[in-house]
Parts: sequence; structure tokens; C-alpha cells
Amino acid sequence: MEPEKFELPLERVLFFSDAIVAIAITLLALELRLPVPDDQPLQYVDLLKPWHVYLAFLLSFINISSFWNLHHRLFIYIKKMDDRLKLINTCWLFFIVILPFSSSVLSDHLSDSAAVTLYTLNVLLIAVWQRLLWLYALRQGYVEATMVDDQNQRRINTFLNLDLLNGLIALVISFVAPVTAFVLLFFKIPLMLVGFFYLASIGRKMTARQPPGLEQGE
Repeated sequence: MEPEKFELPLERVLFFSDAIVAIAITLLALELRLPVPDDQPLQYVDLLKPWHVYLAFLLSFINISSFWNLHHRLFIYIKKMDDRLKLINTCWLFFIVILPFSSSVLSDHLSDSAAVTLYTLNVLLIAVWQRLLWLYALRQGYVEATMVDDQNQRRINTFLNLDLLNGLIALVISFVAPVTAFVLLFFKIPLMLVGFFYLASIGRKMTARQPPGLEQGE
């Protein structure tokens, strides 16, 4: 049996992945500091001064939480893992761990193109490796076919592609309009709405194709 086909303990890899994601979120929180000298009293206005740090933290927290949630959903259906899939998962974790660094750069240079480009590239690469993870698992037959019907596959593919599209558009815009790119990354609602209406339309089409009386169990 080839080494890359050797099945690995899935639970250990998932526990490790969850721990790395938790560490990444913890690293984000370490950047939350108030720039107030020790010899001066804390004023209410001081709480608002690092607003750019708060924004960068919130954006990164939302991104990591969103990627982790989708990663968790993928492994509800993925039941096997080999060395190659573990490598893809490790690359995904690498860019998750890099995100706190990108976030710190972004918080200090919120309106600078280079900082926003670095951050958006980081987010895009997380989305790329997550997409590759699901694609490889499907091709290798590691996804439990009985648990994933066509509608579920379309739903997963839609959200994976929306993450890719969101990161790619933000990356392109970051070179000319960094603030706009930041807003696009922060508010994923437009793309998520597109995905919602797309999935709703697929559901309506599938319902319309069902023979009459199927809903009643005939």
C-alpha cells in the first residue's frame, strides 16, 4: 500500500486542528492593548483610541470562526484521512496561524495598501487550502457518500467558492482601494446573500421536480 493512501487516525488530526485554531484566536486577543503609560490614569477616551486594533481583531475573529465552522462541517462527512490530506490540512492550519500576524500588521496600517493586501492574501490562501481539502477528499472517496446528497454538496461547494470569491475580489481591490477591500472582507453579507438565494433557488427546483404526492410519502 502506498504511503499516501495509508489511513491516519482522523480524531487525532481533528483534535490537533481544533487546538491550533484555538491558539490562533488566543494570539489575536494578545494584540488587544491600550497605549496608556503606567503613570497616567485611564480615561474613557483612551478606550476608543485603539479602534483600529478592535476592528482588525473583530475581522480576524470572524474570519477564523467562519473558516473553523466550515472546516468542522466538512469533517462531519470526511471519514478517512491519508498523508496527503493531512498535508493539505496542515497547510490550511499554517495560514490560520499566520492570520494573527497579518491582523497585527493590518491594525497598525489599516488604510495602507500593503497591509490590506497582505491580510487579504492570507485570507484567500486559507480559502484555497480549504477548497483543496474538500476537493481531494471527494476525489479519493473519503467522503461518506450516504451522508452527502447532491443538495448538501452544492451547499458546501457554494460556501467554499464564496470564500474564494470574496478573498479574490478583496485582494484585487486592495491594490487600489484598501479601505474598500477591508470593508468587503468585514461584511461578507452581500456574497452570503448571493449564496443563500442561489441555494434557495436550487431547493425550489428540486422540489418542483418531485412527483406529486411524494411529500405525503406515496
